[in-house]
Amino acid sequence: MEDFNKLLQELQQQEDLIQFIEFTNDTAYEIGTWLVDIGRREGKSFTVDICRNGQQLYHYALPGTTPDNDEWIKRKNRVVNRFNHSSYFMGIYYKSRNTTIEEKHFLNPEEYAPHGGSFPIIIKNVGVVGTITVSGLPQEEDHRLVVQVLMEFLGL
Repeated sequence: MEDFNKLLQELQQQEDLIQFIEFTNDTAYEIGTWLVDIGRREGKSFTVDICRNGQQLYHYALPGTTPDNDEWIKRKNRVVNRFNHSSYFMGIYYKSRNTTIEEKHFLNPEEYAPHGGSFPIIIKNVGVVGTITVSGLPQEEDHRLVVQVLMEFLGL
């Protein structure tokens, strides 16, 4: 339980720190391309998706991905858009309370996936306006990759 609480604090700190002043279509392109470049360079297989206010601004599937990755992205994005936290945060939250998204909120796990990889696009003094999502790696790695790129992008 204590490990979960520490991890939840770390994940909350990431969300408190990784915030934008603005998020344009060009921002989505730059971040998406950065993620894809890392995947190519490291020989990884994942799909990248960036949405703002319900509009998909960037989507790319590296070789080796399948339509299943797109479905995981949709399910992870629903979690972020519903709870305004990263999908990984929510997954750890449920584990820390020994429950599931279905038991706690009566949400269908076929529609909502509280698994790592979707991070909220947070505008300072505004709130969550979208999602940056990776699907295809182990969930902790999906999450870590997005966070790493966002921190570098923002110079943190």
